[in-house]
Amino acid sequence: MPAENLLAIDNGTQSVRALLFDPRGNLLAKQRVPIQPYYSEGPGLAEQDPDVFWNGVCQACQGLWQQPGVDRASIAAVALTTQRSTLINVDRAGKPLRPAIHWLDQRATHGLKPVSGFWGVAFALAGATETVAYLQSEAEVNWIRKYQPEIWEQTHKFLLLSGYLTHKMTGRFVDSVGAQVGYIPFDYKSQKWAGKFDWKWQAVPMDPAVLPELVPPGQPLGEITAEASAATGIPAGLKLIAAAADKACEVIGAGALDPHIACLSYGTTATINTTHSRYIEIIPLIPPYPSAVPGAYNLELQIYRGYWMVSWFKEEFAYEERMRAAENGTEAEFFFDDLVQQAPPGSDGLVLQPYWSPGLRKPGPEARGAIIGFADTHTRAHMYRAILEGLAYALREGAERTSQRSGVPIESLRVAGGGSQSDAGMQLTADVFGLAASRPHVYEASGLGAAIDAAVGIGLHADFGAAVREMTRVSRTFEPDAKTHKIYDELYEKVYLKMYDRLKPLYRTLQRKQSGGAA
Repeated sequence: MPAENLLAIDNGTQSVRALLFDPRGNLLAKQRVPIQPYYSEGPGLAEQDPDVFWNGVCQACQGLWQQPGVDRASIAAVALTTQRSTLINVDRAGKPLRPAIHWLDQRATHGLKPVSGFWGVAFALAGATETVAYLQSEAEVNWIRKYQPEIWEQTHKFLLLSGYLTHKMTGRFVDSVGAQVGYIPFDYKSQKWAGKFDWKWQAVPMDPAVLPELVPPGQPLGEITAEASAATGIPAGLKLIAAAADKACEVIGAGALDPHIACLSYGTTATINTTHSRYIEIIPLIPPYPSAVPGAYNLELQIYRGYWMVSWFKEEFAYEERMRAAENGTEAEFFFDDLVQQAPPGSDGLVLQPYWSPGLRKPGPEARGAIIGFADTHTRAHMYRAILEGLAYALREGAERTSQRSGVPIESLRVAGGGSQSDAGMQLTADVFGLAASRPHVYEASGLGAAIDAAVGIGLHADFGAAVREMTRVSRTFEPDAKTHKIYDELYEKVYLKMYDRLKPLYRTLQRKQSGGAA
């Protein structure tokens, strides 16, 4: 029997997974290796030893081969998807020169020379000077060049985690177009490195030679080397097919290939994505990211630290559930649906704005989280429900902005990520949006998206439309309740949408106080 199964490696924030799929999208086997997301040696810093990621890949693959019925000879191709925006400086041999700067890192570089010339004038006229300055300050390369010039001087390649792992697997400095999400000189419209006169080279100065070769999703990045095979157990010579970043893979793995279908990701960062063939900036200067489908775009809006708030709630307010989980050998989140049911829709007037981390435009750099409407009747169950409702409100606002900019109405939802496993959370989402919300047939949607790229790349399916139809489906759909939707509609329109503008002056005062300025 010819090899036809697909190995997908998914290096997320909390773990590395090795996943074996068949050509119909069935998950045949899985091995998960938890990893420490990052360590911090100072306020706002988040770094990790790159070997943690590579060792996670090796352990996950080696563990997969130990499972009954897993046959390495059945694998036709490999694909890789990773967390976004984690960056690694390497030398000519591919050896890291410093710890990886994790995507959750919040360091900033101030006092940089602003973008000038034609672009400086254009940004001033467009009212975007502050946004560009913020992008410059957030760019990891600017921090390294300013504070660790000796590291930058030795840097042969500046790689995203996807590019680093690709080099470990193939020996080549190459990466997928679909993985390019970060403060790097990438042209998101043409989906290649920026042209010679693009403003990004001023914002993040570097020699183009430090960047890897780019390959579109579905095309080969190289072959598994003998050295990588010895470390991982993946057969040497197998093709590594370009996939995309984890969010992009999750979108197609959830079946959201049509722009009328939105994919909500309830993960560490909560997002709403739609797939489009046109380049559309929902917010000016904030580009759509590359899709896992070549030449397509993911129109995305993010809620930073979205479902991280569930973890925060668990640590700060869910002692009872954590104790029950320890006694039952399960996760505390398993009991959170009970909390949702203890508070009514609308949380008795408790409304949360989930801007726990700042953004670029809305929310802007000054943004904070807020909870309003407290009364003596509110309990921790109300707070937990308000967290879920606030996230759904924020994503609904993103959906409306997406539809307004694209001219394409969103008609249904796919929900992936850890939060999608909560029935109460799924029903709440359907009720807030007033749309059917469906759960994909596999939890590992990002890994399935990578497998779809591999399947098309080696010709198991003729094109992405055929692959998505064959390999994705929904396991359960939650229909909105009209009465509950009406409650949410009123709170969303009359309270939630007004919160940011009303609170923005207060956020700015707090921002100045935090930075040491006068109030």
